[in-house]
Amino acid sequence: MKNKEYIDINKIAELKRLKSNRSLRLAIQKGKYIARVVKVFGGKSYEILYSSLEQDIQEKLQDELIKETTQSNCTALVPINNINNTNNKNFITESAKLTALARVDIVKALQNMRAKYKTKKEADSIFLDLYNSGMYLPKIHKFIGSISIGTLHRWIWAYEDNEDYRVLLPNYKYTKQGEYNTILTQEMKDIFIKFLLHPNKFSVTKAIKLTQHILEKKGIENIPHIITFRRFAEHYKKNNYSRWILFREGEKAYHDKVEAYIERDISKLEVGDVLIADGHTLNFQVINPFTGKPTRATLVGFLDWKSTALVGYEIMMSENTQCIASALRNAIINLGMIPKVVYQDNGRAFKAKYFQSCDFDEEGFNGIYANLGIKSVFAKPYNARA
Repeated sequence: MKNKEYIDINKIAELKRLKSNRSLRLAIQKGKYIARVVKVFGGKSYEILYSSLEQDIQEKLQDELIKETTQSNCTALVPINNINNTNNKNFITESAKLTALARVDIVKALQNMRAKYKTKKEADSIFLDLYNSGMYLPKIHKFIGSISIGTLHRWIWAYEDNEDYRVLLPNYKYTKQGEYNTILTQEMKDIFIKFLLHPNKFSVTKAIKLTQHILEKKGIENIPHIITFRRFAEHYKKNNYSRWILFREGEKAYHDKVEAYIERDISKLEVGDVLIADGHTLNFQVINPFTGKPTRATLVGFLDWKSTALVGYEIMMSENTQCIASALRNAIINLGMIPKVVYQDNGRAFKAKYFQSCDFDEEGFNGIYANLGIKSVFAKPYNARA
């Protein structure tokens, strides 16, 4: 395919797996592509210059052209897919070869840079800034474009392991949505996933090492590189996050991190509208005035939800109704108002009839909260998100 050819915008949208060509039209208007207007039935459309397209799209167009040429010019005794996998498995397009060689030049330039600095980290950072500026390797940057530190490391690891430019060939594959192409076999995936989802919560690096050990013990040769396992783990976690959390961290973490929840909007509140009440045993001992023995006292506090200020508290030997009532009194005095709602713990003292309304209608049996016009709300037991 010649660099001066123009490609239909709908064809490019199909290769990019876009639902429509709208984003491509916007990119043309911003000057990202070189394009021309063509008349079509019902209006106008665009065609984009082949040489201005991204490298991966050019590769896909080249592959399709080769496939169409093979189908039209020869009588195949086996399906075209089998031909590509056997006789033509070593075929490399000129564009792919140029891309790989350009990547090798980047790797070698980085190796030279590393020799001038004490640490690889410093050299890699400086090299990446120089390269992405477009002034250090201008021709290669114009051909390849900007890269990330992860891409740079992936290229140098692959090249140093093999010393063959073919390991840096672009390997674009057509996949269905949600499907991940990898050289890992199903057996490798199954073993690796068992370690990834283990309740011991192995790190990805540890899971890779354990998987490689099992594969070596089984006598499997040509075990893929560590980066291949790492990319698969990242993809698996991203697309199976619920399973990742449930198997590694348990049901409680699944409820807290994965299941749906409702966020409360405190901007709708005013100071004093809602108080949060709870009790905590203090982490030091005092002399119990009733028994004379050392004991850990209990603090009951009322926190204003809007301002997060501790508006009232009381310290006594146990979390009882007297302690809670005193803390509530202090909170009301400090606020200068009676709260509308008290959001509180599920402790026995908080649920006592002294505070809550009961089944009697006679005066004096409605409880302190009810008599003051306070609505009490209890937190759901063992629910951290509350």
